[in-house]
Amino acid sequence: MALVRQCFGLRPKKARHVRGYLPQQTKSIPEPRPGGFGPGAVGRLQPRCINSGNQIRFWAIVPNRRIKTFAWRPSQHKLLIGIEAHWSLWQQMEWEKLLCNERLGDKDYEPKPNRSIFVQDHDRIVFSAPFRRLANKTQVQPLYEHDHVHHRLIHSVEVSSVGRSLAMRIGNWLEETHRIASGESNSLANIVQAACVAHDIGNPPFGHSGEAAMGDWFAEKFDDAKGVMGEIDERHRSEFIDFEGNAQGFRIVTRLEMYRNEGGMRLSKATLGAFTKYPVTSAARQSIVGKGTASYVGLKKFGVFRSEIELFKEAADSLGLPQEAHQAGNWWRRHPLVFIVEAADDICYNIVDLEDAFTTGELPFETVKNLLHEAANNPNRDVSSLSQAEHIALLRALSIGSAVESCVEAFMANYDAIITGTFSASLTDAGPMASIFAKMKALSRDQVFTARRKTELEVSGRRVIGNVMSGVLPVFEDLARAKWDQEQLSGHNRQLVRALDLDLRSVADAEQALHALADFTSGMTDRYAVRIARMLTGI
Repeated sequence: MALVRQCFGLRPKKARHVRGYLPQQTKSIPEPRPGGFGPGAVGRLQPRCINSGNQIRFWAIVPNRRIKTFAWRPSQHKLLIGIEAHWSLWQQMEWEKLLCNERLGDKDYEPKPNRSIFVQDHDRIVFSAPFRRLANKTQVQPLYEHDHVHHRLIHSVEVSSVGRSLAMRIGNWLEETHRIASGESNSLANIVQAACVAHDIGNPPFGHSGEAAMGDWFAEKFDDAKGVMGEIDERHRSEFIDFEGNAQGFRIVTRLEMYRNEGGMRLSKATLGAFTKYPVTSAARQSIVGKGTASYVGLKKFGVFRSEIELFKEAADSLGLPQEAHQAGNWWRRHPLVFIVEAADDICYNIVDLEDAFTTGELPFETVKNLLHEAANNPNRDVSSLSQAEHIALLRALSIGSAVESCVEAFMANYDAIITGTFSASLTDAGPMASIFAKMKALSRDQVFTARRKTELEVSGRRVIGNVMSGVLPVFEDLARAKWDQEQLSGHNRQLVRALDLDLRSVADAEQALHALADFTSGMTDRYAVRIARMLTGI
């Protein structure tokens, strides 16, 4: 390691992030002196330097907390100027902060010695009504009359199991390498388990097609914006048009459930950080990415509504997540544990979707068996006494075990990028099993997601959601005309509120009204949505 010595001001925590840096521009200027790098270069900055023998490397904070690197070669009297990067990306996040056990909305809470706050997070989620409703929400396969395929609640439980195993393995490695304190691997496992059981809690009925149906309904109403719809600023419409279950989930756990508007479930900030895959609002993401491809994995979608961004900011500040400034709104780098939660989800839906597709007859036995056999590292076991279903179940279990190993390897290999906030892939794509996961995704995309029965039910589900939202919207239009006074609603709309158990608390403007409409619609189960659509349309 190069000898590091302090010159002036602050420096990045690890000098190794500078070592091996490839400069992109060369300028011949006078020799640098204290307080600056010479006339006309970069002015009087606050440099740091590394003496590496044939050259001295400098870096300095320039305006907007960005860093520029420099390498001075005395023999050539040249200053090599490198690419600018944000200061935060040169610093490692700190596990002591990342495992923050403060509760959102309850600063005076003191953890109890006999029960981890992260276990309490898990229990609060599991005993909540939104989690129970996942039992009647589509995962990938539409709900069947029998119990042999997965719905979202079972999927969430399985993801939490895989996530806990992943986190324990990675936590043990972090302990062995002295990156976290002894015993903290249990905290990692409990945080990830809690975040995993909540990861789908905001998804609407009818799977991902339900998200698209809600977004399309909002887009259609905004095209002919009248009444409540017309009062929404165009800059704020995208979070409705691109309705996102991840953002709805964050809203549920931080605002709607338990302590309404006072921290929601009051989960630990560590669990909230691990839950939030996309730490950005829709408006900020749209301004940064536009219609192009996101340059960072945390910007692929948005994960926080404008109404909850201050709640996320409070958690992110406590966790020490690197923050990026943008004129449309700040965004954050991912919490490292997000990658573990995401990996557990990817493992389960890629592998279990194949098992479900075999169960429903959409994929033949040989196709599923061959792919899972490869994923399980081609085990040589006697399966002569097993039925086809038992054989597939065995291969599914072995495949999950192999996938866990692959993701643990990926986390360890990419640890430096993960802990500095620069890693921009998934652990499934970065591990040894990446090519196998690619085959699984292609097979599901081409033969499972396009299956006739699934397509038919998605079409009918879209109509159901449209009928529900169109049937409930007049309540909010009437509420707006009544200056947001529920007592002034018309008799028919008061009946609707009672019949639907529609929650109008805190609705005092058009934006809150549309969120309340989305809260109601996304919270429905598949079967309840069908029943309410029939009631509202009289069919």
